[in-house]
Amino acid sequence: MTWMLPGSVKARYGANMRAPDLLTSNKVRPTSGIEFVSSRHFPDEVQGDVLINNNIGFLGTKQHRMIESESGFSTEFVQDLLVSKDLNFRPVDLEFAPDGSLYIVDWQNVLIGHMQHSARDPLRDHVHGRVYRVTYPSRPLVEPAKIHGASIKELLGNLTLPEYRTRYRTRRELRMRDPQEVATAASAWAAQQKTDLLKLEALWVTWGADRLDLNLLETLLKSSDHKIRAAAIRVARFNDHKLPNLTEILSRGAHDDHGRVRLESVVASTYLPKGQGAAVLAIAKAKEVDSKMKDSFSFAEKIFSEEVVKGEEVPKVSAPVHLSKEDAIRFVKGAEIYAREAHCTTCHQPDGKGLPDAGFPPLSETKWALGDSERLIKLTLNGLMGPIEVKGKKYPGQVPMTPFRALLNDDEIASVLTYVRNSFGNRADPISPDQVQRVRQATESKTGLYTPDELLKDHPMN
Repeated sequence: MTWMLPGSVKARYGANMRAPDLLTSNKVRPTSGIEFVSSRHFPDEVQGDVLINNNIGFLGTKQHRMIESESGFSTEFVQDLLVSKDLNFRPVDLEFAPDGSLYIVDWQNVLIGHMQHSARDPLRDHVHGRVYRVTYPSRPLVEPAKIHGASIKELLGNLTLPEYRTRYRTRRELRMRDPQEVATAASAWAAQQKTDLLKLEALWVTWGADRLDLNLLETLLKSSDHKIRAAAIRVARFNDHKLPNLTEILSRGAHDDHGRVRLESVVASTYLPKGQGAAVLAIAKAKEVDSKMKDSFSFAEKIFSEEVVKGEEVPKVSAPVHLSKEDAIRFVKGAEIYAREAHCTTCHQPDGKGLPDAGFPPLSETKWALGDSERLIKLTLNGLMGPIEVKGKKYPGQVPMTPFRALLNDDEIASVLTYVRNSFGNRADPISPDQVQRVRQATESKTGLYTPDELLKDHPMN
């Protein structure tokens, strides 16, 4: 679950910054669909929690609590809201309905296009699918707000309702109406509201109508609520063409007492000319750069000091001292291969501990990684699928390991396996290209993926 703000600094050619993952426990991947709980139909204590679908390994929807932490957030696992034993269950979207109930869409497909299967595979199901409706029987449903066919006055009234999705759909409807009429009505409505939160809703409406209320923006930049001030900075960032004083606004934000407002200002500053952006950064640095904003700040500093390195920065890897010079070179090369997108790190993670809750086993201190080298080479060449036990934990193995026979040559496979066998607390004999070549030739007639039982029959676990 990526928090996009820190990573939305303006990218430069050859340099970018990844946004952080907020999940600290019960991680799953790949996810499809995310929704915040915002419905009076459900209990008060779950409001603001986040729901995340997963459709490989763990099949269901997890619930996490959002917790403010410094300038950002952390999360705490609450429960598995929904779990299915149907191996074709594919929850791909979820959203709260106008009546406050929760709808979850099940794609219901044996194949989901994760590289291993062709889009034209005859097993792909084009017919079946389900929509589940989740309710809380002891609480009444919400009376759906009028949106379609509602007057502008009625639509603005909807913005006072607690349900985020109702307000969201209302703002979408308002963007379909006459822009000037909407903006005028929204500004007049905002003047009658007592809370900054409702005034912020009105500000968003004027932005959506492309008639931004600058006076309202200035009012909200001075709100007593840091969330409102941060949201106002975000509005300013995306309306720079209407704000000749944007640098002054961001400078004030960079000096704010709350880190979230400073982070919004730091990110927005990367879209300013070098001198102005660097000045905003200097103000934020003098105030405080906390742990949640330090990566964004560091990236921005490099941008303005022209110290950006081309390409994504890859941590330097040092080979363990027990390897020979030749194997050490291969180890370093293997680290780069391991970290490539959709190769090893995607499922087994940078620390080699995998994602056990999602069905992806670890490589750290396991007999599968440290044991029979021929068995390891075979499963790397042809891939692996089926139930497997790793470090005493049973995995269903329904997600196939990618076969690398056609993707990596002998030296590359030897390099990445040498890296795996001597990282993450592992220590085992390195793998040579000659070993890989022999196994490749001996298994040339092998079609399809290996099963764990098939490999263990020929190469028993010691």
